[in-house]
Amino acid sequence: MKAYCLNKISPIALKALKAPDTTVDDINAADSILVRSQAMHDMELGKNILAVARAGAGVNNIPVDRFASEGIVVFNTPGANANAVKELVLCGLFLASRDIVGGSEWIKENKNDSDIAKTAEKAKGQFAGHEILGKTITVIGLGAIGLMVANACVHLGMKVRGYDPYLTVNNAVKLSKSVNYFEKLEDAISGADFVTIHVPLVDSTKGMLNKKLFSLFDDTVLLNFSRDTLVNDDDLLDALNSGKVKKYVTDFANPKVVNMPNTIVIPHLGASTEEAEDNCAFMAIDELKHYLETGSINHSVNYPDVNCGPKETEKRVCVLHKNIPGIINKITAIISSSNTNIVNFINKSRGEYAYSVFDVDGTVDIDSIASVESIIRVRVI
Repeated sequence: MKAYCLNKISPIALKALKAPDTTVDDINAADSILVRSQAMHDMELGKNILAVARAGAGVNNIPVDRFASEGIVVFNTPGANANAVKELVLCGLFLASRDIVGGSEWIKENKNDSDIAKTAEKAKGQFAGHEILGKTITVIGLGAIGLMVANACVHLGMKVRGYDPYLTVNNAVKLSKSVNYFEKLEDAISGADFVTIHVPLVDSTKGMLNKKLFSLFDDTVLLNFSRDTLVNDDDLLDALNSGKVKKYVTDFANPKVVNMPNTIVIPHLGASTEEAEDNCAFMAIDELKHYLETGSINHSVNYPDVNCGPKETEKRVCVLHKNIPGIINKITAIISSSNTNIVNFINKSRGEYAYSVFDVDGTVDIDSIASVESIIRVRVI
């Protein structure tokens, strides 16, 4: 692996690289890219770049579809920063329950009071809050972060409801038996004291917290540490003004939200811990190394995940291509024409793109495979 870093990547993770794996200062000498927040939409990458790994979960800064069409596999690191986000969600939960922010600001405003301790005793009543013990919280989305939030809230003595129509078997096993799972989002929300959302931003989830769902809120605290556009800001303002939403705690500042009443806006600190940055970097590096060395894809956002297993043959032919009928027959015909035996074969698809891996013993006409219509990239390991 010869990785080019677009952003500052965890020095601990980079220091752990061992030859021949290394980072390079010239992108033209690289075979892969490590990135955090750098915008890549205007970048044109050379044929030498095989993969891009985002040290984080979101890939809004990467032209995922264009890179797929160019045969560049894009990875992210889901779950690597989950604990950091979970801890900030819990922080937001406490900040919303107790007026810690208001009390702290009051102290700052009265810092020149020579009798501040006595004055504070008289003023503290205006910052009184509520305990979370026994309160009901609804966790929307039970992925890596939502799962941890739900289980943590159980340990804090809360009544926890969970909703996730795409709950995986693995996460279902890890979910505390004390979490009350709901089939319908409306039922999960109704009567909750707190609602926290942990879902990816896709077309179907954009603005999903809107007027319709806010009508089910009743003096409810909403926490959003996923993406700001999951919430319809205009409907949120109406819900805050009507009291349906008691308080909005978010990790995403935008011009509308920062001017709304009863909000606590944090400057996107969810994954901003040294530990999370290290974990994301280690995971991104492992994904790149695994793909470059074995052909296996894990946690890609534009190609299917494929576990190729160990290479036990002379060659492994990895083909990125369009997901169309008949293309596999064309590839196997070319391989067989050289009297080469296919020992093992894997094919997976994701939308309009697919990935095929052939373990073979013998010679392979790579140029002929690459010339087949709808073949995007071919490489041999």
